[in-house]
Amino acid sequence: ANARSGVAVNDECMLKFGELQSKRQHRFIIFKMDDKFKEIVVDQVGDRTTSYEDFTKSLPEDDCRYAIYDFDFVTAEDVQKSRIFYILWSPFSAKVKSKMLYASSNQKFKSGLNGIQVELQATDASEISLDEIKDRAR
Repeated sequence: ANARSGVAVNDECMLKFGELQSKRQHRFIIFKMDDKFKEIVVDQVGDRTTSYEDFTKSLPEDDCRYAIYDFDFVTAEDVQKSRIFYILWSPFSAKVKSKMLYASSNQKFKSGLNGIQVELQATDASEISLDEIKDRAR
Protein backbone atom coordinates (compact mmCIF):
# COMPACT_ATOMS: atom_id res chain seq x y z
CA ALA A 1 0.00 0.00 0.00
CA ASN A 2 1.06 3.56 -0.61
CA ALA A 3 2.20 5.13 2.65
CA ARG A 4 1.18 8.66 1.69
CA SER A 5 -2.32 8.03 0.44
CA GLY A 6 -2.96 4.44 1.54
CA VAL A 7 -3.75 3.38 -2.02
CA ALA A 8 -2.62 -0.12 -3.02
CA VAL A 9 -1.62 -1.18 -6.54
CA ASN A 10 -3.36 -4.22 -8.04
CA ASP A 11 -0.90 -6.84 -9.34
CA GLU A 12 -2.51 -6.71 -12.79
CA CYS A 13 -1.15 -3.15 -13.22
CA MET A 14 2.46 -4.33 -13.16
CA LEU A 15 1.62 -7.40 -15.25
CA LYS A 16 0.06 -5.29 -18.03
CA PHE A 17 2.92 -2.78 -17.89
CA GLY A 18 5.41 -5.63 -18.34
CA GLU A 19 3.43 -6.88 -21.35
CA LEU A 20 3.57 -3.40 -22.90
CA GLN A 21 7.21 -2.73 -22.07
CA SER A 22 8.95 -6.01 -22.84
CA LYS A 23 6.53 -7.91 -25.06
CA ARG A 24 5.07 -4.91 -26.93
CA GLN A 25 1.58 -6.40 -26.62
CA HIS A 26 -0.28 -3.15 -25.91
CA ARG A 27 -0.27 0.40 -27.29
CA PHE A 28 -1.58 1.95 -24.08
CA ILE A 29 -2.79 1.19 -20.58
CA ILE A 30 -5.03 3.44 -18.52
CA PHE A 31 -5.11 2.94 -14.76
CA LYS A 32 -7.70 4.25 -12.31
CA MET A 33 -8.45 4.15 -8.62
CA ASP A 34 -11.32 1.93 -7.63
CA ASP A 35 -14.57 3.48 -6.38
CA LYS A 36 -13.37 3.57 -2.78
CA PHE A 37 -9.95 5.04 -3.67
CA LYS A 38 -8.28 2.01 -2.04
CA GLU A 39 -6.56 0.40 -5.02
CA ILE A 40 -5.15 1.34 -8.41
CA VAL A 41 -6.52 -1.02 -11.07
CA VAL A 42 -6.32 -1.42 -14.86
CA ASP A 43 -9.09 0.62 -16.47
CA GLN A 44 -8.47 0.08 -20.20
CA VAL A 45 -5.89 -1.53 -22.45
CA GLY A 46 -5.41 -0.63 -26.11
CA ASP A 47 -3.93 -3.14 -28.54
CA ARG A 48 -1.02 -2.28 -30.85
CA THR A 49 -3.33 -1.11 -33.68
CA THR A 50 -4.96 1.58 -31.53
CA SER A 51 -4.40 5.16 -32.68
CA TYR A 52 -3.19 7.99 -30.47
CA GLU A 53 -6.57 9.66 -30.97
CA ASP A 54 -8.33 6.52 -29.66
CA PHE A 55 -6.08 6.67 -26.62
CA THR A 56 -6.84 10.33 -25.82
CA LYS A 57 -10.57 9.72 -26.32
CA SER A 58 -10.32 6.94 -23.71
CA LEU A 59 -9.39 9.43 -21.00
CA PRO A 60 -12.43 10.70 -19.05
CA GLU A 61 -13.22 14.40 -19.31
CA ASP A 62 -14.10 14.72 -15.63
CA ASP A 63 -11.87 12.32 -13.70
CA CYS A 64 -8.19 11.60 -13.18
CA ARG A 65 -6.21 8.66 -14.56
CA TYR A 66 -2.68 7.37 -14.83
CA ALA A 67 -1.79 6.35 -18.37
CA ILE A 68 1.06 4.65 -20.20
CA TYR A 69 1.43 5.16 -23.94
CA ASP A 70 3.99 3.41 -26.13
CA PHE A 71 4.73 5.98 -28.83
CA ASP A 72 6.45 4.89 -32.06
CA PHE A 73 8.05 7.56 -34.21
CA VAL A 74 10.71 8.14 -36.85
CA THR A 75 13.57 10.52 -36.07
CA ALA A 76 14.90 13.24 -38.39
CA GLU A 77 17.64 10.75 -39.28
CA ASP A 78 14.94 8.28 -40.39
CA VAL A 79 15.46 5.95 -37.44
CA GLN A 80 12.45 4.06 -36.03
CA LYS A 81 12.20 4.64 -32.27
CA SER A 82 9.72 4.33 -29.47
CA ARG A 83 9.22 6.06 -26.14
CA ILE A 84 7.14 4.94 -23.19
CA PHE A 85 5.14 7.89 -21.89
CA TYR A 86 3.70 8.14 -18.40
CA ILE A 87 0.84 10.61 -18.14
CA LEU A 88 -0.88 11.86 -15.02
CA TRP A 89 -4.25 12.95 -16.38
CA SER A 90 -5.88 15.42 -14.00
CA PRO A 91 -8.49 17.49 -15.87
CA PHE A 92 -9.74 20.80 -14.43
CA SER A 93 -13.26 19.38 -14.15
CA ALA A 94 -12.22 16.43 -11.93
CA LYS A 95 -13.34 16.45 -8.31
CA VAL A 96 -10.88 17.92 -5.80
CA LYS A 97 -10.70 14.67 -3.81
CA SER A 98 -9.81 12.74 -6.96
CA LYS A 99 -7.10 15.25 -7.96
CA MET A 100 -5.58 15.17 -4.48
CA LEU A 101 -5.53 11.36 -4.22
CA TYR A 102 -4.10 10.87 -7.70
CA ALA A 103 -1.44 13.52 -7.04
CA SER A 104 -0.46 12.04 -3.66
CA SER A 105 -0.25 8.48 -5.04
CA ASN A 106 1.47 9.46 -8.29
CA GLN A 107 5.13 9.21 -7.23
CA LYS A 108 4.73 5.83 -5.52
CA PHE A 109 2.77 4.30 -8.41
CA LYS A 110 5.15 5.69 -11.05
CA SER A 111 8.24 4.48 -9.18
CA GLY A 112 7.06 0.88 -9.61
CA LEU A 113 6.96 1.24 -13.39
CA ASN A 114 10.56 0.77 -14.49
CA GLY A 115 11.22 1.84 -18.06
CA ILE A 116 9.22 5.05 -18.33
CA GLN A 117 11.07 7.43 -20.63
CA VAL A 118 8.91 10.54 -20.72
CA GLU A 119 6.61 11.94 -18.04
CA LEU A 120 3.76 14.37 -18.55
CA GLN A 121 1.09 15.92 -16.39
CA ALA A 122 -1.97 17.10 -18.25
CA THR A 123 -5.05 19.06 -17.23
CA ASP A 124 -6.60 19.25 -20.70
CA ALA A 125 -6.33 17.61 -24.11
CA SER A 126 -4.05 20.31 -25.57
CA GLU A 127 -1.30 19.29 -23.12
CA ILE A 128 -1.24 15.77 -24.54
CA SER A 129 -1.87 16.63 -28.19
CA LEU A 130 -0.05 14.51 -30.75
CA ASP A 131 2.23 17.48 -31.54
CA GLU A 132 3.12 17.77 -27.85
CA ILE A 133 3.89 14.05 -27.65
CA LYS A 134 6.05 14.25 -30.78
CA ASP A 135 7.97 17.18 -29.32
CA ARG A 136 8.57 15.37 -26.04
CA ALA A 137 9.56 12.09 -27.70
CA ARG A 138 12.70 13.51 -29.34
